[in-house]
Amino acid sequence: MKLFSLAILAFLTAISCTTPEKKQSITADFETVQDSTSILFSVEGLSQPEAVRYDESQNVYFISNFNGGGNDLDSNGFITKVDAEGNVVEMNFMTGTDEFPFHAPRGMYIEKGLLWVADVTGVHVFDIKTGVQQKFIDFSSFQPGFLNDVSGDGSGSIYVTDTGKPIVYKIENDSPSVFLDSLAIYPNGVTYNLENELFVLAPWRQDTTFYAFNSDGEVKSHYTFQGGNFDGLEFDEGMLLVASQVDQSIRVHDGSTSRILIHTIGRPADIGIDRKNKVLAVPYIALNRVDFWSYAKK
Repeated sequence: MKLFSLAILAFLTAISCTTPEKKQSITADFETVQDSTSILFSVEGLSQPEAVRYDESQNVYFISNFNGGGNDLDSNGFITKVDAEGNVVEMNFMTGTDEFPFHAPRGMYIEKGLLWVADVTGVHVFDIKTGVQQKFIDFSSFQPGFLNDVSGDGSGSIYVTDTGKPIVYKIENDSPSVFLDSLAIYPNGVTYNLENELFVLAPWRQDTTFYAFNSDGEVKSHYTFQGGNFDGLEFDEGMLLVASQVDQSIRVHDGSTSRILIHTIGRPADIGIDRKNKVLAVPYIALNRVDFWSYAKK
């Protein structure tokens, strides 16, 4: 009995002294410049992919496809669902409804199980798991030039850029309104920086100054980048990553200077990011493909 008790005591001591192995977090490498030789994988056979968003809850990517004219009312647009290895789960996962079809879906934003998607005349809202459209926010009364990107801060308010006009709209309680007008730039991409609670706008055309705004509507110049015709942008670890079409690159800004991180094979559109695994998805409208790069520190 004594030997048995000693054996049990030794076993319990061994268990108590065993420390579970901690998973090491993946950190970013913003120094190593990459090109096409460093691509992790690609998704091809798409139809003018404009934007990519990563959904951490399902470990999948959503890709918006024009599938026609970039601002035409042709009811041809759709969103593709792709897994984390680049396998197409469903090509036409989201297509809109007969009453409110997709025309040319662009920028997207995920919040509380919903995917908000900019389109020609308004913003579609989908259930990210089922792909079923929940509602459509109509912007036609504003005669938008080119509704483009979508972002939010988690509070319920959604912001939408208009690249055809120097305007940012706001959706609150499913009602759209002009939030910022007469901007110094024609905004393309928009993203939210959780660290300073500011939204940052990427300028289209040849402007190189990025402007930031807060939820009170205060606007100020933020960064200056080299490059031009900027599209999608995302923050990670305090760094701002931006798609620059003029020089076909993904640039990174550390708060004082910008530099090229990735030389892309074509003109990059609205990029998507998996911050946990440090993977960047780069769509090319003209090439019908999306390339995925790892920017993880090795």
